[in-house]
Amino acid sequence: MDPFTDERAKCRDAAPDALFVQGRAQNRAKLICLPCPVRARCLAEALDGQIEFGVWGGMTERERRALLRRRPEVTDWAGLLAQAWEDYQRSEPSPPQQALPAPA
Repeated sequence: MDPFTDERAKCRDAAPDALFVQGRAQNRAKLICLPCPVRARCLAEALDGQIEFGVWGGMTERERRALLRRRPEVTDWAGLLAQAWEDYQRSEPSPPQQALPAPA
């Protein structure tokens, strides 16, 4: 599924060229991705498709190329990112319990 067709994608509300910028403007473009619920799927699409231009899933083309060079054995980024998210959620410690006040 294309992340851009997902109604939850934060980039759907951005200007069409907002994610295809250069230099410092890429850091601003990456901010669009931070709260996006389909960020991992978008990044996987760019990595699996070796998309060369634009900010996808919060990573610039340079960052994606570096990641692809570091992990040439990965052939299914969508699967890897989904598994990593599941592992993270399982290992995330539960929030600390509030201590009850001592009885008066």
